[in-house]
Amino acid sequence: MGTQTALSRVTLPWRRWVHPIVAWFRQHFGDAPLGSWLLGAAVATLLERLFGATIAYYLGLGSVPAIFGLSIVLKTPALIPSVLVFVLLMYLLPTLLVAKFTTPLFLRWEERLSTRVYVLLHVLFLFLILYFWSEVDPYRLLVLRLLGINILLTLSLNLVNGWMGEFSVSVAGFMSVGAYVSSVFMVWGFVNDDVFGPAFFPESLAPLAFPLSLVLAGAVTAVSALAVAIPSFRTRGDYLAIITLAYLFIVKSTFENLDFIGGPRGFMNQPEVASFTVVFVWVVLGIWVMHNFVTSTLGKATNAVRDNESAAEMMTVDTRRVKVVAFLTHAFWSGVAGGLYAHVIGYINPSSFDLRKSAEILGMLYLGGLNSVSGSILGPVLFMFLSEILRPFQLAKWLVIPVILIYAMVRRPRGLMGFQELRVPFLVRRRQAQEEARAHAVAGD
Repeated sequence: MGTQTALSRVTLPWRRWVHPIVAWFRQHFGDAPLGSWLLGAAVATLLERLFGATIAYYLGLGSVPAIFGLSIVLKTPALIPSVLVFVLLMYLLPTLLVAKFTTPLFLRWEERLSTRVYVLLHVLFLFLILYFWSEVDPYRLLVLRLLGINILLTLSLNLVNGWMGEFSVSVAGFMSVGAYVSSVFMVWGFVNDDVFGPAFFPESLAPLAFPLSLVLAGAVTAVSALAVAIPSFRTRGDYLAIITLAYLFIVKSTFENLDFIGGPRGFMNQPEVASFTVVFVWVVLGIWVMHNFVTSTLGKATNAVRDNESAAEMMTVDTRRVKVVAFLTHAFWSGVAGGLYAHVIGYINPSSFDLRKSAEILGMLYLGGLNSVSGSILGPVLFMFLSEILRPFQLAKWLVIPVILIYAMVRRPRGLMGFQELRVPFLVRRRQAQEEARAHAVAGD
């Protein structure tokens, strides 16, 4: 009792000013829909793009803070007041004002818009937010493109390690196959290269052919994954982890010994066709496809195999087919992500796709949570931004990040969003209305 009283005395001063703020926020913004917040954030990032450099100069920051000023705070604590003022003027105030005044408009729109139009509108707002934010600084642009690639990798790995209940470590190997296949296709076709000679097609056609190269990269990666899927799914237990680890080492060693693509020196001269818009479109497409997969009948069968494979077989589920399809889907999208990565960086070598890369993606996956599309997005976002914020610590950040991950795993063993999804009120209301309509129809019959 004495300990509880002491703790309450410690936290009481915080409650005195936190609770009024929370109450005020709920009173004025509690009914603001998601569209209002996204539009407010888009306006805020646009204002930062137009006036951020000027405001940062007068606040003594020198330039616009790259990651919301958090790395500046860690590096130079004396600039904390300037960073807070910049965040308040550039982000908080515009977002709150726009959200407040557009709430009635979006509430009326929600009554008229279909679910598909609603989702597309919000995806457009999200694109504008990220586009305006990335245009301020090339560093931001690189971080966002790599973030999109990591989201694809994490979500595709979740199909196997989450929904299928197996454990794979070959994500970096699949990524490398896609990266090399896409790079060779684009360099051979559209670049005057010392190895492949003159370009086979005009360079102006490279952006149009890039989606084809990504599909080709994903398809070749999926075919190579059959070498893992066919033998491993004849067995049970931890054999998949061992076979995928062997696959990773074999692929890495193969690329190191192929001199015509650079061997251990690496491969370069990839055309600059992976713009932010291209990466964003492929990430949205990948999320949509994989979300439809896990919510389909095949996805439910994958969950059944994970929970009890013997019972699933008794219920006429073709467990080997289900496993192979999930695994090849993971391989395909990992190959697509590898192709995007090669053209974002403009240079690849076998050491870029080692076991450390697989461990990094695994960390993002288990941080965000298994069996969750939302978690597969949240995990890479938190991991990458944490990594960039702690960049001033240099090598010491790789001591801090594992400690944070271990703490998160202890507190949330399933991850932050494990086995759950973010619930958008509009979509929840639509789903409830559809279920009620079906119930009334059944009752009427």
